[in-house]
Amino acid sequence: MRIVMFVHSLVSDWSHGNAHFLRGLARALNARGHEVTACERWRNWSADNLVEDHGHAPIVEFARLFPDLDVRVYGAWDTIVDEVGELTRGADLVLVHEFNEPELVGAVGQVRRRRGDFLLLFHDTHHRPVSAPWQVARFNLRDYDGVLAFGDSLADVYRHDFGVERVWTFHEAADTSVFRPLDVPATDDVVWIGNWGDEERSREIREYLMDSARQLPELGFAIHGVRYPAEGRREIETAGIEFRGWIANYRVPDAFARAKMTLHIPRGPYLGRLPGIPTIRPFEALACGIPLLSTPWDDCEGLFRVGEDFLMVRSPAEMREQMLRLSRDDEARARLAESGLETIRKRHTCGHRAEQLEGIVADLAAHR
Repeated sequence: MRIVMFVHSLVSDWSHGNAHFLRGLARALNARGHEVTACERWRNWSADNLVEDHGHAPIVEFARLFPDLDVRVYGAWDTIVDEVGELTRGADLVLVHEFNEPELVGAVGQVRRRRGDFLLLFHDTHHRPVSAPWQVARFNLRDYDGVLAFGDSLADVYRHDFGVERVWTFHEAADTSVFRPLDVPATDDVVWIGNWGDEERSREIREYLMDSARQLPELGFAIHGVRYPAEGRREIETAGIEFRGWIANYRVPDAFARAKMTLHIPRGPYLGRLPGIPTIRPFEALACGIPLLSTPWDDCEGLFRVGEDFLMVRSPAEMREQMLRLSRDDEARARLAESGLETIRKRHTCGHRAEQLEGIVADLAAHR
């Protein structure tokens, strides 16, 4: 198939976790013999912030490390329908990710309605349908063949709240061409890779991470991330945590390899109306073979073996107990790493999702 993906950005992952899975999915589809093109807007928000903070070097590095990813750009809104028409010419399947402007979502639908020569799916990997439903309501999905939602709970929201008939659960997964165990010596005890909570998990970051660092001064803590306010940065420094700022996603495996454990701290919407959605980082951490400690969330879809693939802690005190135990127990860390890696390789690689997408497309094509 010739597949066209409209994304916010594949080039930049600055505060843009969607790029992780989308890169991996594109690579997995390419590896299965498909021809994938990703389209992003020139001067998009993530890329602009990346260049402002770090210059053009990360973009050059992306091109060097991902030569197999075909990325094209589009520009002005007054010509968007014509540009979409050209970018989708010859496509069998078009995927439009939710992190796009309504004008783009509508333009792709308009081209599909006019030409009717490709299948069209909307792909959602965000909590916006429950946290900001008015924003999702601006998307005109009338001419789309269906929605890919990254969890059963989100799929139900599209069916019941937005009246979409054809919705498939399509979880994120690890790009195992990038995320894999590396054999380097550990220099950190605990590393957390994540952005500030935006009041969606700020309390949990303070209680489970910062307070743990204060009360366990014998352990070395580090944080990678962006969009931390001055107050948050001061709290991190006071807690004795080393703040390392933005890290390119393809460098995360090295950061994981240099730590004894990492944390998963879910955002608030995934503890309420959207249970069962781990988001991308646990998949990537387990694929790297790093022991994972998680604050509470409901794995109601049975994606993992809780207690074997990772440890779920129910309180900040239990988090500190497990941190201290794992820091001293090499065998316990090895068991967790082996179990988590096994589950990823069996069920949660981008190759698995590429195969699932092929099945969805085959089903749609059979019923056109």
